[in-house]
Amino acid sequence: MKVAGFSFIRNAVEFDYPIVEAITSVLPLCDEFVIAVGDSDDDTLALIKAIPSDKIRIIHTVWDQNARTGGRVLAQETDKALAAVSPDADWAFYIQGDEVLHEQYIPVVREAMQTYLPDKSVEGLLFKYLHFYGSYSYVGDSRRWYRNEIRVIRNTGNVVAYKDAQGFRTRDNRKLNVKPIDAYIYHYGWVKPPELQKNRLRYANYFWNTEENIAKAEARLEEFDYSHIDSLAHFTGTHPTVMQARVDRLNWPFTFDTSQKHYSPRVRFLTFIEKLTGWRVGEYKNYKKV
Repeated sequence: MKVAGFSFIRNAVEFDYPIVEAITSVLPLCDEFVIAVGDSDDDTLALIKAIPSDKIRIIHTVWDQNARTGGRVLAQETDKALAAVSPDADWAFYIQGDEVLHEQYIPVVREAMQTYLPDKSVEGLLFKYLHFYGSYSYVGDSRRWYRNEIRVIRNTGNVVAYKDAQGFRTRDNRKLNVKPIDAYIYHYGWVKPPELQKNRLRYANYFWNTEENIAKAEARLEEFDYSHIDSLAHFTGTHPTVMQARVDRLNWPFTFDTSQKHYSPRVRFLTFIEKLTGWRVGEYKNYKKV
C-alpha cells in the first residue's frame, strides 16, 4: 500500500499557519508528501524546505487572482497538489495548513486504509473534527461547526476539490462514498492572537468576496472579538505532540463562560433536538456514508 499526502500553502509565516506541524503530523503515514507552495510575500518556501524529510516534494504555484469568489482559488491549489501525487499511490491524505492529526490516530488511519484498500466502493475516509477557538483550551460545540469531513481519498484521478476545498467530489460532481473512522482532525484556524486573526481574516476576504462585498467584510472585522461566539466547551484532552511548542507559547488571554449559550430560539430548539436524538437537522454532508 502506497500513501501520498498533499496540501497547499501561501504566506504561512506572515499569518502563522501551523503548516509545518500539519505536514509533520501525517508524514508517518505517507510515502511522499506533495505541497503546493504559492507565490508568497514571506519566507514560506524556506519554512517548507527546512522540514527534515526526504518524503516532501514541493511544487511552485501562482494563485489565480480572478478565482476569488467563494474561495475557489483554494480548490484550484488543492487540485494542483493532488494532480502532482504519484499515480501509483493508493490513498491520498489531504491536510490543510491549519489542521493537525493527533499521533494517537495514526494506527486507526493506517488500519482503515489497509482494511478498505481492496474494496473499490470505498472512495474515501471520513474524519471527525475538533475546532479550537480563541485559545487551545476551548473547542466549538455548536451547530456552526462542521463535525465531519473527508481527508483521505482513493487516488483514482477522478476526484477534485469541491467549492472552497473543504471536501471533495468526483469530476462529474458526485459525492464520494466514504467510511467513517474513529479519528479526529484538530482544526487550529481560530487560535491566534486577536490582531493576527484580524489580519488573517482581512487577507482571506480577498479570496472569498466579490469587490463590492469586501468593504462590508472589512467593516465587520474592525469589531472582531473572540468573545462574540455562541457556545464553547472546555477541551480536556491532549494536543498533538507536534503542536505542543505552539501551545506552550500561548501569549494572549482568553476566557469564556461555557455555561452561556448565545442561541436564537430556532437554534436553541434545534440544539435540543440534536442532544436528545443525536440528529443534527439540516447538517451539511458533502459525502455518502457506505
